[in-house]
Amino acid sequence: MQERKALLILHGKQALNEEVRAAVNSQRDKGWELAVRLTWEAGDAQRLVAEALQAGYPTLIAGGGDGTLRDVAEAMAKAETDASLVLLPLGTANDFAHAAGIPLTPAEALALLDTPAQPIDLGEVDGELFLNMATGGFGSNITANTSEDLKRFLGGAAYMLTGLTRFAEVRSAFGRFKGPDFAWEGDFLALGIGNGRQAGGGHVLCPHARVNDGLLDVCIVPAASDVVGTLGTLLSGGLKGIEGVSISARVPWLEIDAPEGLDLNLDGEPRGGHRLRFAARPQALRLHLPERSPLLHD
Repeated sequence: MQERKALLILHGKQALNEEVRAAVNSQRDKGWELAVRLTWEAGDAQRLVAEALQAGYPTLIAGGGDGTLRDVAEAMAKAETDASLVLLPLGTANDFAHAAGIPLTPAEALALLDTPAQPIDLGEVDGELFLNMATGGFGSNITANTSEDLKRFLGGAAYMLTGLTRFAEVRSAFGRFKGPDFAWEGDFLALGIGNGRQAGGGHVLCPHARVNDGLLDVCIVPAASDVVGTLGTLLSGGLKGIEGVSISARVPWLEIDAPEGLDLNLDGEPRGGHRLRFAARPQALRLHLPERSPLLHD
């Protein structure tokens, strides 16, 4: 029987979140021994994961935005622990949670403590792990340049507004892509390499991604003469829209050669390089997901 003991690693900005406090107390009333630790600065999530695992916690909870969720997931996977993870999405975009069907209300999210943990894959790029998606090109610029104030007032729509106001700054990038039975090179406007399906506040780039198939989904939007039309289709979302303007593949690994350099966004964190190797890391983490999560492969 599962030990009803967990530690919540909560982003410091959420310390006074009364909904979270009520949800934690509700789980305690149901018999869970639930401790809470706050992050304050870079590196705290990794340190708290190490301390929790050393203390023998069988379940950890990551509470915060996509970056916090990634930090905790990465630290747990690198520790090669049998402990399981629950996600408490508290960010603006919550892209992974939306695609996975994880509830966005704290009480419902913490109810996943009582669901079985599922082994899931993580994405990896040159030793760094990610839970959701790596984006490059225009999409990563949107995420990086969306202000905190705008996100606070508009939520996920802030990314769309930022994108619509930045068409004049659009520049294509050149890259060579190579994976098993897949090769493409050329100028592109946007790139998504997904363990999950969406990024940047709800833009679906990898609509068929699964987190337990041992593969990464690749979406490349080639540069086109009608830049505004192409990016408008991309930003407006929709399965037919993205499939109409993109090249896609599903691969266990992908190598990218970008002679002029490539700026990436890794679950909200900036990353860059000229030569990059992505790979799926199968069954890297045990995650509590809804029983019928769209991201699970039967």
